[in-house]
Amino acid sequence: MADPVVLASGLHKRYGAKLALNGVSLCLYPGQFVALLGPNGAGKSTLVQVLSGLFVAERGELSLLGFDMRTQAAQALRGLGVVFQQASLDLDLSVQANLLFHTDLHGLPRTLARARIQAGLLQHGLQAQAALPVRALSGGNRRKVELIRAMLHRPRFLLMDEATVGLDPASRHDLMRSVEALARTGEVAVLWATHLVDEVAHADRLLVLHQGALAFDGVPADFVAQSGQATLEQAFLQQCQGATAI
Repeated sequence: MADPVVLASGLHKRYGAKLALNGVSLCLYPGQFVALLGPNGAGKSTLVQVLSGLFVAERGELSLLGFDMRTQAAQALRGLGVVFQQASLDLDLSVQANLLFHTDLHGLPRTLARARIQAGLLQHGLQAQAALPVRALSGGNRRKVELIRAMLHRPRFLLMDEATVGLDPASRHDLMRSVEALARTGEVAVLWATHLVDEVAHADRLLVLHQGALAFDGVPADFVAQSGQATLEQAFLQQCQGATAI
């Protein structure tokens, strides 16, 4: 068994009197496509922010690639790629310039950076758009650029936070298949955070977050079987009954 890419134990996070994360523990391995499912207000965004180093949990332990996030955050975050829910590209810069800015931040030599950018654009069919300003691209293609950017420094943990928000069905499908293919290489662990049930059916593992706590960790079929319901959607709706916003 490979060493875990992500190892979290007993994570707690509060906003004043509200408990956003309540003892969350999880472990992710290379090659896994893991879906994090929860309704709005379940604590998904807080967990994503803790895993990406934007927030620090008040209690609990977290390591990425064997590095403690409290004492070795810089080393840990070198191995992280993120596509956040909110778009984070500079709309006025070209696709190429946005990607070069990212590789410069990670200290990649320009020759290597340009080769990786070209390969990423080619893989996603965007080589003809390299010189265009990002604002000229469709929403689906902007997300593809963000995915290319997230993988340029060859991270071993890819965090996708509600990454299909605002995309049409075809763009959603294309993005999911691209990310699943990355996990299948066996080199990257993917955590796909979503509130859309249809995005998690083919995940290797399903994590269900409910009121800040993990209510389930296993394969999607087992989640349905344990619920006694006929479908994943029905099982999720049953789990969400009585949920309160956090």
